[in-house]
Amino acid sequence: MRTLRRGDQVITWTARIRHVPGSGDCHRGIRVRAWAAGKNSQALEVDLLSTNWPAPPGACATDGAYPTSGDVRAIVDHALAHGWEPGQRGGTFRLTEAEHATTFELTTFLLTDRLVDPGAPDPTARVVERSALGGDAQRLTGA
Repeated sequence: MRTLRRGDQVITWTARIRHVPGSGDCHRGIRVRAWAAGKNSQALEVDLLSTNWPAPPGACATDGAYPTSGDVRAIVDHALAHGWEPGQRGGTFRLTEAEHATTFELTTFLLTDRLVDPGAPDPTARVVERSALGGDAQRLTGA
């Protein structure tokens, strides 16, 4: 577990590596979970998709993408602006691809729902599309 500070608030977070199957390859996924008011507070959860392309051989095992504390800070800021209530007791607030992908992304990650919904958009197509757009997209913000 790691921590970051946001003003007087201490946010504890974890990131676990997952595998995200796609039509053309297997991609690295990272599930980030964060808490800001203890283990019984409302958790924040987001599944990230690495945008490394072309994927290294054995991408699920060899892609070294991992979120930085700056990435997690951006995730937390976006979640707070869109309804996460870290002081609330219990439950999980999810930043989903379906609801947030048009307003939020990180330089080396996209949001993905594929880890919880096998019918979610194909990660290979999304990563290739991102690569064709220049790969280094800027972080999006907004409503």
